[in-house]
Amino acid sequence: MTQWIAAITRGHNGGCCLLKDGEVVFNLEEERLTRVKYDGAPLATICKIREYTDKLDYFLIAHTTRMSQHGFKMDYCGNDQYYGLARKFGLLKDTAEFGTWPDNVIDMGQIHHRLHAATAFYNSGFDTATAVIVDGAGSWCKFGSIEKFTEDYWETETIFDCSYPDIIDTKYKHIGTKFASPVCFYHRFDSGFWDGYGILERYETPENDHHELYATPSAGIVKTYEAITEYCGFPAIEAGKVMGLAPYGKNPEYLPPFFRDDGISEMQSACRNSFSPFYPNGTIYNRHMIPEVMDLGEKDVYLFELENRKDAAWKIQNETQAQVLNLIRKAVRMTGNKNVVLSGGYGLNVIANYYYLNELKDEGINLFVEPISNDSGTALGAALLWHHRVNKNDTKKRPLKNLYLGPEYHYTTEEIDVIGEKYGATIEDATHADVVKLITDKNIVALFQGRSEAGPRALGNRSFLYDPRDPDGRDHVNSVKHREFFRPFAGSILKEHVHEWFDLRGMDETPFMMYAVNCQPGIQEKIPAIIHVDGTCRIQTVTSEQNKNYYEIIQEFFKQTGCPIVFNTSFNLGGEPLVETLDDAVRTLYHSAVKYLYLPEYGKLITVEKHIVREKTAKERAREEGYILQPATMGVESSDGVREEAELQWGNSNQQDGDSFLNKVR
Repeated sequence: MTQWIAAITRGHNGGCCLLKDGEVVFNLEEERLTRVKYDGAPLATICKIREYTDKLDYFLIAHTTRMSQHGFKMDYCGNDQYYGLARKFGLLKDTAEFGTWPDNVIDMGQIHHRLHAATAFYNSGFDTATAVIVDGAGSWCKFGSIEKFTEDYWETETIFDCSYPDIIDTKYKHIGTKFASPVCFYHRFDSGFWDGYGILERYETPENDHHELYATPSAGIVKTYEAITEYCGFPAIEAGKVMGLAPYGKNPEYLPPFFRDDGISEMQSACRNSFSPFYPNGTIYNRHMIPEVMDLGEKDVYLFELENRKDAAWKIQNETQAQVLNLIRKAVRMTGNKNVVLSGGYGLNVIANYYYLNELKDEGINLFVEPISNDSGTALGAALLWHHRVNKNDTKKRPLKNLYLGPEYHYTTEEIDVIGEKYGATIEDATHADVVKLITDKNIVALFQGRSEAGPRALGNRSFLYDPRDPDGRDHVNSVKHREFFRPFAGSILKEHVHEWFDLRGMDETPFMMYAVNCQPGIQEKIPAIIHVDGTCRIQTVTSEQNKNYYEIIQEFFKQTGCPIVFNTSFNLGGEPLVETLDDAVRTLYHSAVKYLYLPEYGKLITVEKHIVREKTAKERAREEGYILQPATMGVESSDGVREEAELQWGNSNQQDGDSFLNKVR
């Protein structure tokens, strides 16, 4: 009998995953359907389930807290909105008792990091592995019945020991807390936890295994990174922008260390004098400056100054990746397992991932970085973990072969014509050669085919393509996409040529675009549009087996130019999700300066001549002109100590006082 398991994740990067007998039917983020960036309420994706089955055997709910802690109630039966919707669709049975759930509805809100580990472990193909999870804020923790400790602790970094079918044992956990002393080390004993002052009640968690627990008043590795992200003028959730800014900086001797060695643990903690661990953004106490730390005396370091921002980005990138490297080595020593899987939000840091390869190359460690490391991946982890928990005889390895896990779409010629007519587009037959000619003539060509990519990377099914040889290519495409000028782009290369162009540090391929790798000598000048200021490129290797049409397009580009790589970036505009449907794709062209959309499965080229491009906002104009945004009233606190959001204003780039928030980068 066929077994159907659906799992959703709530919070930012919400989404849904559906398994059929252990195989992924689809994995989709909510934002792709609602067109709302970071949409955390997976209601539209739940609706997708009905296209594949009318009955679920299990329905799993993942987040960082249990549903009961939020009181999400919406219907007369007292059911939460997600189970309630699935029940109304007939996917799940009704319950006789008010406010109760059936046995096949599983709340996994208290094992957030374990779900990250499950995703990475099952996708890796390893028989056994140690999982390292580095995340902003995992599940909330609770120490017994001590009132002040209730729900004031959350996961930041965790180490697990993993093996089939469903063994994911906790070995180490670092948690952030408001109440721990500046240096506080907890270790699990049979009687409870000792903090040097007394015994705390046993740590209440579904993770019943004994493990080392380290509690500090720090923000954790990722939250510290997010704090600097806010200093640089970006939302905390867009820390990837700081990763792009970091190579422009240098080691700033005038900035204090963001992390310190407490002398009692190999993990280092964020400096308490600078950072507050309060969820959700790990913000800095004094947002105008980093105050006196260690031996700096009375010197104040103002991050309003541009060089300080670039240098702060450099520093946080280098310090955090060093912290994670220490954690990887600690994990190997604790478990004795040299198969390492890495996940959690920091797993998307492509600079750090390549750094690990460099540092670990002589240590015999096999590293797998989970490509769906953001929270949307926990739905897949929940589904896979539960599948193996209820099917313990299933030891089949299902290593991740590709990320084309979105729903399937099949458009008729008539449907394509209707969508084209809706936006005043023309449609004509086209070949790969025709499309490549457009690219070599310095046109951006949108590529739409097959199932959308899971996770944040565009891998040739929802991509903008361009000529990587154009010296002005990066500035041009950033302008079209309304992105900051300093943000780099990626490239997709024929796998058989990758080692001629890039140094993969021993890897055979990088199909998921998870590493910013070094160029081989003499390559940087050949493809300047996709090489970052530090000489690296985020690269995707492509084979015919992985993506036949995309491979053939790159092959044709190689035939016409002698270059086996194309410029690849996500098919979206700044601040928008990746397109999901064909209507999304044509509408994006209609509201941008991009004219061409290629449908290789149908051999069709859609051309949008008439564009209704919305007027750019002040923020978007600033990005294009090389400015970084900074709230004018940083540091303003309300009466209850919560930061008031400052209204963005247009400022003079030469101003350096508290009223200026625009600082010229170049």
